[in-house]
Amino acid sequence: MERKLRSYVEPGSVRWAMRRAQWGVFGINEEDMEKPKIAIVNTSSNLAACFAHLDGIAAKMKEEIRAAGGLPFEVRTAAPSDAVTSMGRKGGYILPARDLIVNDVEVAVEGAMLDGMICLVSCDKTVPGLLMAAARLNIPTIVVACGYQPSGQYRGEHIDFEDLWLNAVKQQNGKRVYSVEELSEMSKNAILGPGVCAGMGTANTMHIVCEALGMALPGSTPVLANSQKMWDTVGLAAKRIVQMVWDDLKPRDILVPEAFANAVKVVLAISGSINAVKHLQALAREAQMDVDIYGMFERFADEIPLLSAVRPNGEHTIEQFEAAGGAQAVLKQLESFLHTDTITVSGRTIKENLHGIAISDEEVIRPVNRAFVNRPSIVLIRGSLAPDTGIVKLAVTDDRQLQFSGPAIVFNSADEAIEGVHKGLIKPGHVVVVRGLGPKGAPGMGFLSNFVFALNGASLGDKVAVVTDGQQSGLSNMSLAVNEVSPEAAEGGPIGLVEDGDTIVIDVEKRFVNLEVPESELELRRSRLNGAPAMEEHGWLSIYQRLVRPLPETGGILFK
Repeated sequence: MERKLRSYVEPGSVRWAMRRAQWGVFGINEEDMEKPKIAIVNTSSNLAACFAHLDGIAAKMKEEIRAAGGLPFEVRTAAPSDAVTSMGRKGGYILPARDLIVNDVEVAVEGAMLDGMICLVSCDKTVPGLLMAAARLNIPTIVVACGYQPSGQYRGEHIDFEDLWLNAVKQQNGKRVYSVEELSEMSKNAILGPGVCAGMGTANTMHIVCEALGMALPGSTPVLANSQKMWDTVGLAAKRIVQMVWDDLKPRDILVPEAFANAVKVVLAISGSINAVKHLQALAREAQMDVDIYGMFERFADEIPLLSAVRPNGEHTIEQFEAAGGAQAVLKQLESFLHTDTITVSGRTIKENLHGIAISDEEVIRPVNRAFVNRPSIVLIRGSLAPDTGIVKLAVTDDRQLQFSGPAIVFNSADEAIEGVHKGLIKPGHVVVVRGLGPKGAPGMGFLSNFVFALNGASLGDKVAVVTDGQQSGLSNMSLAVNEVSPEAAEGGPIGLVEDGDTIVIDVEKRFVNLEVPESELELRRSRLNGAPAMEEHGWLSIYQRLVRPLPETGGILFK
């Protein structure tokens, strides 16, 4: 016997009559009122290519859900793009948009008491935002990754969005000057269709994380946007979500500590974006799981070998990674390291999903005994300059020195630091400190990627180190940089006490970053501070600035 749906209202009641009248406009009849009511959460937007195809996917999903015996309702959320939405407030809207998405979904789906969700995810913040919403609402949910964009060629050579970004920064910094016409030609060819950036940036990393967690259908990530494989997943997800509602399989049945451990191991194995660390911690908090994601990355770092090398971490493309077997192939190669008895949205365990899986190309996704390297690609470090944590990202063939000591040169914004490059203030041997970019200080976490690219454009990328309480794009992987230092400057962290000329010592292998200044001197500097920075923001960013919690504690979500 089918269970009573949470959306059920007694026929003839006031609530029933009100819904019947409102929904009748859409052709919904009395028989439909008895069906599972499924939210299609659509992060569509005309602001960026990432989201350009989602309306078409939502329309097809509606058809498929109706055919499967469900009643679909499309709802919308914010859709931030790092490439476009980062222009306002110096990029401050990007991370807070993740939390806004969660609240958007809660208002629409919980307010209407719908029975399940299909979450259409694209550019990177939509993925953790919708995962977090699923964990908060805890109703049957499937995440559908809507794919990466096709890239093109520029004068016979491969070009994608990352290449365009790098070349534009080089031109701006005089490393290699391109004409406006050349950059325009690159721009026309870097993105040939909708979808997320074609590299192992935050978006593709988080798509793969969805599958590793068990929240996406097996074999669905990564995927070329608008490919037949993507459309096949749409149909399968529509059928499956209706059955999940009847089975009452919920996100918190799936998002158990073992599933988080699996996801962390996969991120390490693919050299994924460091942004996955804070997103997974935020997801764990929404799932009400007492899980220390930062501790997991530290614990598993030396255990998990690096099995893939997708740009910008190596030479392979995301297309090659997908053709080699994608997330399922990585999980198969890692099977002996995983908790394979965890349940997934398919209704089967990881072990059952991996039965019979073959890897198409073991040069692209390698077996454990023939890994690219056996050192971690994501390294969490601590020390007197980062008492809680800092994160270093290493490329597959990284030949940077992992120890660095030098005098600090301090900047209080990314723009100020970029100007320091242009004016020649930054010299070889400097440890460049860029602060005030944390969740509370920015607010919303400032991006440092353009500054790091500017260093490279000035031939300083391998001659200096960087320490910041800000973040980098998942597509950037240059310079020895200690990112997301916590506590941040705005929370009274030691990074706010650094002065020009102070000695900073970084040792990635020994996992520390230290400020070589006597404690007595630091206390004197603390006494000179005038307290917390004034809250000058307004609107959504002022709310975020007042309520955001430190990254290692909550992943940067809003908790009193």
